[in-house]
Amino acid sequence: MFHYPNGKPYKPSESSMQKSTSKKKDSSFSNRGKTLEDEINETNTYYLNQQIAIIHKKPVPVQIVKVEYPSRSAAVIREAYFRTPSTTDYNGVWNGYYIDFEAKETESKTSFPLKNVHLHQVNHMKEVTNQKGITFTIVKFTTLDRYFIVPFNVLHEAWQMMEGGGRKSIPLSVFESKTIEIQPGYNPRIDYLTVIKKMIANEN
Repeated sequence: MFHYPNGKPYKPSESSMQKSTSKKKDSSFSNRGKTLEDEINETNTYYLNQQIAIIHKKPVPVQIVKVEYPSRSAAVIREAYFRTPSTTDYNGVWNGYYIDFEAKETESKTSFPLKNVHLHQVNHMKEVTNQKGITFTIVKFTTLDRYFIVPFNVLHEAWQMMEGGGRKSIPLSVFESKTIEIQPGYNPRIDYLTVIKKMIANEN
């Protein structure tokens, strides 16, 4: 059992359960059944091997408090705590820019639930933006097989509207009008840096 820093037991969200299930799907198509995390990890490996960028998934700090040894060659963690709340999934450096982003999936065909994002993550991305870093969220509508890069200002606007009593999700129509849809490729699979490059060029 894992616990949050406040002592509450950790329960996997529905989306993370879906990730775990989707990893086990067997398919003759090379990318079917892969989670967004898998696809981003493959992309980051490509970027690293091609010396384009150094971007990695952040490790989650865990404090282990109970371990059992059913045999000499095996150890089983029975209880552990997350030391601190996680921030975002990935960070690194590309072309002199600090890159920091979150990856999210949703089974919904019409909107992205904001409950999939946490306040401390929004605050972290805001701090990154204040330091002139580049932060965003990659959202995959798994049922639709559509991928979007969501600039922080779009996420932040939706978050503020929710806090003011507005809707608790971002409609697909907002993704189509205010974010950037990215078409998956072969190698790299999710070439998000090409999109970020265009975003920077448009700002300048």
